[in-house]
Amino acid sequence: MSTMPAAIATGLGKWSCDEIKIPSIEKGKVLVKTNLSSICGSDLHITYMGWNVSEFPLPHGYPGHEGIGNVVDGGDTDYKAGELVLTVPNIWQSKCFAGYQLIDTQFLLRMPENIPESHLLMAQQLGTVVFGCRRLPSLVGKTVAVIGQGSVGLFHDFMLRRMGAHKIIAIEPVTERLQAGKNIGIDHAIDVTGKRATEAVLDLTGGEGADLVIEAVGSVETLNQSLKLVKLFGQIAAFGLPPSADKVLFDWDTFFRKCVQMHSVFRGQDEPGLPAFKLAVDYIERGEIDMAPFVTHQFPIWDIQNAFDLADARTDGALKVSLSF
Repeated sequence: MSTMPAAIATGLGKWSCDEIKIPSIEKGKVLVKTNLSSICGSDLHITYMGWNVSEFPLPHGYPGHEGIGNVVDGGDTDYKAGELVLTVPNIWQSKCFAGYQLIDTQFLLRMPENIPESHLLMAQQLGTVVFGCRRLPSLVGKTVAVIGQGSVGLFHDFMLRRMGAHKIIAIEPVTERLQAGKNIGIDHAIDVTGKRATEAVLDLTGGEGADLVIEAVGSVETLNQSLKLVKLFGQIAAFGLPPSADKVLFDWDTFFRKCVQMHSVFRGQDEPGLPAFKLAVDYIERGEIDMAPFVTHQFPIWDIQNAFDLADARTDGALKVSLSF
C-alpha cells in the first residue's frame, strides 16, 4: 500500500478526506500507522474558530495530536515494527488525522498489552492534565472550582480528588457531562453558567470564593469568570484554549485587586521522557481510572465531518469522539 486516508480542514468547520501518499521514513523519525485518533477541544478552536490559522486549507492530518497506533518502520531508531505507541502532541507538526504519521521519537510512548487501545488513547489528554496538576500546590483541605465538565474537566476531577482537594465544585450546563462528574466524585454540581454559577460558588464558599479555579472551557467569558470565582490570594489554572490567538479582553482590575496567581497549562510533551503521560498510562493500566465512560463515539476517518460536528455540538452524551482507520 502506498497511499493513506488523510483528513483536511478546508475552511472554518469544513472537513473532507483525501487519499494521499504515505510519507517515507526519514533519519531520526518513526513511521506509525494510526489506529485511532481523538478530537481535542483545541482542534475545535483551531478548525471551527480559526485559532492561530492564517489560511485554509490546513495540512493533511493537522491538527490531530491525540493518536495511538503501531510502528511500521523504526528507521534508525530503537523502535521496532509492530510496537504499539501513543503519539503525544507534536504541536505544529501533529497529524493524527491521517492513516500514517512520521514522528520524532521524543513524541512517542510505548504502550502496554491487553488494554483496549481506545482506553490507552485517553492517556494523551489525561497526561496533559497530570502535567498541569503537578504544578499545583498542596490541595489538602482546599476548595476547587472546575469550569467545564468535558473530558479535561473530568480528568481534573479525578486528579484533584487524588491530590487531596477537600471540596470540588463543578460548573457544567450539559446534563450528561455533569452526571459524569458526579460519577467521578465531585462534591457540588452547578448546572447553570455565567452570573448564576458565580453566585452559586460564592454561596458554597461563604462568599470567599474557591482556593483554586480550573478553567477547562476556553472562552473569554469563562476566563474572566474564573477571576470572580477565585478567592483573595487564590490561584487559577488556565487550561482551555481561547477562541482566538488575538488579544482577548481580560478583567485586569479583579486580577490585580485579588492578588491572584495564574498560569497556563502547556508543554507537557516537552518534558524529557514524557513523565506526565507515563503516569497517565499507569493510572489506566492499574485500573485507577475507568476510561470506558469517556470513549463515547467513534467514526471512520472518511466521516470526519460528522465526527467534528458532534464534538462541536456536545450532544448525544458525547465526551471523547474518536476516529478509526
